[in-house]
Amino acid sequence: MDYRIEVEDLNVYFDELHILKDVSLKIRKNMVTALIGPSGCGKSTFIRTLNRMNDLIDTFRMDGTVLLDRENIYDPKVDVVELRKRVGMVFQKPNPFPKSVFDNVAYGLKVHGETDKDVLNEKVEESLKAAALWDEVKEKLDKSAMGLSGGQQQRLCIARTIAVEPEVILMDEPCSALDPISTTKIEDLIHRLKKDYTIIIVTHNMQQATRVSKHTAFFLHGEIIESGPTDRIFIEPCDKRTEDYITGRFG
Repeated sequence: MDYRIEVEDLNVYFDELHILKDVSLKIRKNMVTALIGPSGCGKSTFIRTLNRMNDLIDTFRMDGTVLLDRENIYDPKVDVVELRKRVGMVFQKPNPFPKSVFDNVAYGLKVHGETDKDVLNEKVEESLKAAALWDEVKEKLDKSAMGLSGGQQQRLCIARTIAVEPEVILMDEPCSALDPISTTKIEDLIHRLKKDYTIIIVTHNMQQATRVSKHTAFFLHGEIIESGPTDRIFIEPCDKRTEDYITGRFG
C-alpha cells in the first residue's frame, strides 16, 4: 500500500491536557481522507501535527511517530519551513493577505526565493487555473484580494497553497463559512486536485464527507474510534458510537 503519511501511537498534550490519545492512522497518496467527529474531539489538533503548526503553541508536547514519505517530521534535523511547503494548509475561514490577487498567489514562491517575473506569472496563472478561479479574476490580478467573495477568497487560498507545489493539502473545514454554491465549487475542486495531491479534510458535514472522500476516520474524545473506506464507515460502521454520530444521535 502506498502511504504518504503514517501516524503511530500519537499523543498530544497542551500543558496537562491530553488532547490526542494513542492515535494511529495511515493516509494513502492521491486520496481524500475525511476526519469526522464532534467539536473538540481532536480533529484540528491532529491535522496541525502533520505540518507542525502546533509547535507554535508554547505548551504543546507530543510523543509517537509522524512519518511523511517514511521520514520522521519531528526529527530535529527537519526544516519546518520546508515541511510546511510540502504540507500546505487551508483554514476554516478564508484568510487572504491584504495584498493583490497576484501577490497572494505569488507570496509563497517569493518567500522561497523565486524572483523571475516570467516564472511568477506562469505559476500564478497555473495555480489560479488549478483552483478554478482564473476566469473570474484574470482581469483583476492587481486588485485587492479582500474584494473577492468568500468562496473566491477560499479558492484563492487554495491557489496560494498549491503554488508552492505541496505533496499534501490539509483542509480544516474549508466550506464551513461558505454558501452552498461556493461549497459545491470547493468540493468539485477537491475532486480535481486529488489526482495530484494527497488531501485530508476535516468536516462536520456528513454529506460532504461521503461526497468527497474515499477514506474516513471518526474521532471522539481524542481517539480514533474507527477508520476505513468511507462507504463502509457510513453504511456499516463497526462501532455503535460511529453509528450514533453519523445518524445524528449526538455531536
